[in-house]
This record gives sequence, C-alpha cells and structure tokens, in this order.
Amino acid sequence: MASDGNTWFGLHERVKPLVRAGLVLGIGLGGFVDGIVLHQILQWHHMLSARTDPTVLADLRLNVVADGFFHAATFFFTIGGVVLLVRAWRGSDVPPSGRALLGSTIAGWGVFNLVEGIVNHHLLGIHHVRPDGPGGVFLWDVGFLLSGALFIAGGYAVIRLDDRTVAGPREDPAASD
Repeated sequence: MASDGNTWFGLHERVKPLVRAGLVLGIGLGGFVDGIVLHQILQWHHMLSARTDPTVLADLRLNVVADGFFHAATFFFTIGGVVLLVRAWRGSDVPPSGRALLGSTIAGWGVFNLVEGIVNHHLLGIHHVRPDGPGGVFLWDVGFLLSGALFIAGGYAVIRLDDRTVAGPREDPAASD
C-alpha cells in the first residue's frame, strides 16, 4: 500500500467515486438479470414462491406484483448507479478507467447475489433459486452465494488490472501529485 495513506481497499482514494458507481450499477443490473432470467424466462422461482403456491391464480398474481416491486427496486439501483457514474466522470481527479467500472459492476452483481441469497433464500426463506432442480434446494442456494463471492473477487481482480487505480509499489509517486 502507498505510504501516504490515500488508499481504499488497496486502490487509490480518487478511484472511489467510480468504483462506488460501478457497485451500485452492478447491484441493479444483477437484480435485473436475476428477475428477468430466473423469474420470468426460466421461471425457476418468483419473489414469494416458497411462501405461496404459484399454481394458484391468486398466489401467482401476488408473486407477479412482488416481482414487479423487485424490478422497480433494481431499476432504482441502476438509475442510482448511472447518476453516481455521471458524478464520477465530472470529477477531474477520477481516473478514466473502463476496467475499474467493469470490475466494480461485476463486484456489485456479486454483492447483489450475496445479499439477496442470504436474506431471501436463507434468512426469510421467501424463495429459493431452483426448488425443483437437480441436487436439491440447498445446492442451488449455496451455488448462488458462491457465484456472488466469485463475482466480487473477480470484479476486484479486474479493477486491480489497471495501474491507474492501484495504490502501492506500481505507483509512480511523482504522478500522484
């Protein structure tokens, strides 16, 4: 780490606005992928499918409404990420790094998977990834959590590929002034 203390998770402090924007954007986009692919296209589950019977019309309607609120939340996260991204781009000291944005967006998707998996699958038990899938419910739910951890680690690795974002030995002290 740099000796001047201007680091944030081993990254330059000045890259923080860009990473924060990517994280929020990734949470929103990860939610969209979950909702569109798992809820609508594959129809593996709905938001409340472990608490209701989605084969009963009234329960299906409730699940569709709950899925709609879920999509609205992911929409607001995505818009929030775009707003933060515009603010970051306006900052003169924020390095223009596509890798930092891509990596933090991937990491944000991982944060979504971890939080949604822990809260909805394990703590609240309102739905599971694929309740009727091969290997059982636990396998799919744990796989979802593992995908979140891998996305976070992979996203962080992508961010660190850009020398403009990394603080430490690769840093040129004269360039940071």
